[in-house]
Amino acid sequence: MPIKAVIFDLDGTITQPYFDFDAIREEIGLAKDSGPVLESMEKMTAQQRQDAEKILYYHEQKAVTESKLNANAKQTLSALRTAGIHIGILTRNRRSNALAIARKHKLKFDIVIGREDGPVKPDAFGVLRICEQFGVEPEETMLVGDYLFDLLCAKAAGAVAVLLANHNQADEFAEHADFCIDDISRILEIIDSKK
Repeated sequence: MPIKAVIFDLDGTITQPYFDFDAIREEIGLAKDSGPVLESMEKMTAQQRQDAEKILYYHEQKAVTESKLNANAKQTLSALRTAGIHIGILTRNRRSNALAIARKHKLKFDIVIGREDGPVKPDAFGVLRICEQFGVEPEETMLVGDYLFDLLCAKAAGAVAVLLANHNQADEFAEHADFCIDDISRILEIIDSKK
């Protein structure tokens, strides 16, 4: 089935990996092995959560300022646009961060779903919402990301899961991917093969 839409994760996929989640957890007052930050924050008191949000906001703003694009990200987005393929961003960051990244690097996304829009990855919500907006089926949609939650989210929605294996944890997640790539531009070959 041809691919009509590609949804990208943001940090580590469009941009080079930036966040040191162990350091963020420590600053928030969480144990290093306490699991994903957003899920840990759901268990906090209102005041703790407010304090944690401020710390997270600081790190997310810094990530925008210091962001660098992954190799071939801009060219890949341009090739997708030329081919008439919809481009979405699904991030556990705020939507405003993704839009700030787009402005900084002169990128154009057709839709951005952030954590304020609904349940975050690995929930299927974001993929299904984007597919609905684009008028495409999940099986005509590819989700490209560098982390386990991206792959689980794609699978939960019925989309094609692509792992950008650009870090040393990638082998742990590979079993959940339909495709593993080492450079973002390789998705163009996968799309060509599905025509």
